[in-house]
Amino acid sequence: MDHLQLDRIDTSGALREAAENAGIDRASFLRRGAAAGAGLAVGGTLLGLASPAQAAISSKNKSLANDIKIGNYALTLEFLEAEFYAKAIEANAFATPQLRSFAVTTGAHEAAHVSALRKILGGKAVKKPTFDFGAAVTDSATFAKTAQVLEDTGVAAYAGQGPNLKTRAIVQAALAIHSVEARHAAWIRFINSGGAGPVAGLPAPAGFDKPLSEKAVLKAVTGTGFIKG
Repeated sequence: MDHLQLDRIDTSGALREAAENAGIDRASFLRRGAAAGAGLAVGGTLLGLASPAQAAISSKNKSLANDIKIGNYALTLEFLEAEFYAKAIEANAFATPQLRSFAVTTGAHEAAHVSALRKILGGKAVKKPTFDFGAAVTDSATFAKTAQVLEDTGVAAYAGQGPNLKTRAIVQAALAIHSVEARHAAWIRFINSGGAGPVAGLPAPAGFDKPLSEKAVLKAVTGTGFIKG
């Protein structure tokens, strides 16, 4: 399969960099772009946190307040994924029945994740941002490759925050979601590789996954330009 034309949706190169950190072969991308200008704020808020200072999730001090930050961090990622699949389904941006089946099933899962996290967070839950996915939801090849990067990044994001959680309900939700996100990642990798191909394109390319830090995920998400406010 042709390399994803990420220069249309990842102008800063941040998504490619985060994907590489997650173990995706850099040869799968056109080139590694500079990530200049990738900040933490989009329209005043990003991932439910009002400023870069508030955005810092503690990796040392576990607390309910910290768990709420992590929960909203996860919720916004789920908002992004759910909307990504909903828009692609709306545009019918699929070259094959397999790709459509993946999008419909995965989109329903992401919407369920949003509902679950909103219920757990209650009044502390952040509002849904606005998104613009461009060609990623209207072109089948771009959709397929973008879905793989988003799912791989989501798996690594959950893995990165799991050790920082304290509250049982949020731990349980994160674990239940993390394993499903990993299945999504394997599924889209299988579709994209045609069931074969280079190691980096296989459903399970490595024995261990690398977690992504909050900073790396924020950089990746802002770099896409998908979140508008």
